[in-house]
Amino acid sequence: MNCSISGEVPEEPVVSKNSGLLYEKRLIERHIADYGKCPVTGEPLTLDDVVPVKTGKIVKPRSLTAASIPGMLGMFQNEWDALMLSNFALEQQLHTARQELSHALYQHDAACRVIARLKKERDEARSLLAQSERQAPLPASAVPAVSNGKRAAEEEDMGAGAKRMRPGVSDSIIAELTECNAALSQQRKKRQIPPTLAPIEALESYTQLSSHPLHKTNKPGILSIDINLSKDIVATGGIDSNAVLFGRTSGEILSTLSGHSKKVTSVKFVAQNDVFLSGSADKTVRIWQSSEDGNYDCRHILKDHTAEVQAVTVHATNNYFVTASLDATWCFYDLASGLCLTQVEDPSNSLGYTSAAFHPDGLILGTGTAGATVRIWDVKSRGNVANFDGHTGAVTAISFSENGYFLATAAHDGVKLWDLRKLKNFRSFELYDQDTPTNSVDFDHSGSYLAIAGSDIRVFQVGSVKAEWNCIKTLPDLSGTGRATCVKFGPDARYLAVGSMDRNLRIFGLPDDNASTES
Repeated sequence: MNCSISGEVPEEPVVSKNSGLLYEKRLIERHIADYGKCPVTGEPLTLDDVVPVKTGKIVKPRSLTAASIPGMLGMFQNEWDALMLSNFALEQQLHTARQELSHALYQHDAACRVIARLKKERDEARSLLAQSERQAPLPASAVPAVSNGKRAAEEEDMGAGAKRMRPGVSDSIIAELTECNAALSQQRKKRQIPPTLAPIEALESYTQLSSHPLHKTNKPGILSIDINLSKDIVATGGIDSNAVLFGRTSGEILSTLSGHSKKVTSVKFVAQNDVFLSGSADKTVRIWQSSEDGNYDCRHILKDHTAEVQAVTVHATNNYFVTASLDATWCFYDLASGLCLTQVEDPSNSLGYTSAAFHPDGLILGTGTAGATVRIWDVKSRGNVANFDGHTGAVTAISFSENGYFLATAAHDGVKLWDLRKLKNFRSFELYDQDTPTNSVDFDHSGSYLAIAGSDIRVFQVGSVKAEWNCIKTLPDLSGTGRATCVKFGPDARYLAVGSMDRNLRIFGLPDDNASTES
């Protein structure tokens, strides 16, 4: 008799009172504990319904296959074959599982990449939306002829290849410029060096006071610097396409101006009305207006140039400014409306302009070209009245002295000083080797000191045409790039702001200057 569950002869047989079926005791007890019913009939069954059957103790006979050596060998062979088949099946299952896991991981990685791209596109869209909201032009009633700095109505009337019409510099504007020139010239005759100006001994003790990482690490490099002297705010333009306003006294970033699509090549403060200008390699100039919350909103986007804008300079009236570009033109703008009053072309300059600056009196404009020439313009007539030759390489920077008759220009071969009264070069500084260009030059506001930036920063005491210009301090370029790109004197020459090809703005001054904060 065999067990109804296992089909084998039971060692401890029991019989069900209800069905009369025979079971192995341990199997039926486990089944009753799990299901509580008969495994064959499905009727309810308990342990009380099971009766043990008494049997004699017998020895199980050995199977025929295990009774001889050939039989045992055959049994071992069968077991080995079964083991090998089972192992092969397991390996196939493992290989299939590995393929499924690899496919799942690939799908997961692809999904993560798609999600990251979508998030990036979402953030960019949000940024563009926020910028478009900030950069909305003024109402048409306020500036009827301007739409984001473009004369839209005139452009629609012009055909392809036609030159854009300009209203020109009116007689009233010329009268305003002349009046400003007369007033400033009269003041200059009575000009005295302010008693608050830093003495030579102070500049000789200058050292780095602080370093501030203002721009992005993936696109390092500061290309331009300007300082709002009345508020002690430093502005920087970077390769990362941002302009940053930094409070030197507070040691904090006041505002980061985003909107340009390429590097910011020039930044300028307008002394009145909290207006800020930025020029970029994206061929545009932006006019930023300070808002009540302390941020700056883009008021106009000027798109009059067809190549990189290299320089922006503000007229002494603070009502007009000029931009110079690699398209070999410079534009004269009205600041309030953002309207280009005139665009002056230079047929003899095929390489374009790389720098520009107004004379302190405002009736003379100096421009540096990529062809190593410095051109002097009469602002009223827009005529080229003088040219200075002698440089090698593009003229990277121009600075007029406050005394009104010194002009400093920087190029690949160093710095040259020009006497505007006699229109000639009276001194040259070849400070660096032939592979190191001079990137920036700046007179302080009093006209007493001259700063030069190249592979280091050097400060000279301003002399005269015949007297020596002595180097009173040499400051190393601590960026590690070997290239200081821009330098600017602070109020009363109390400190120097320096930009290099890393992302840090560095402040050099007296060690006991508590107005500067450590980075």
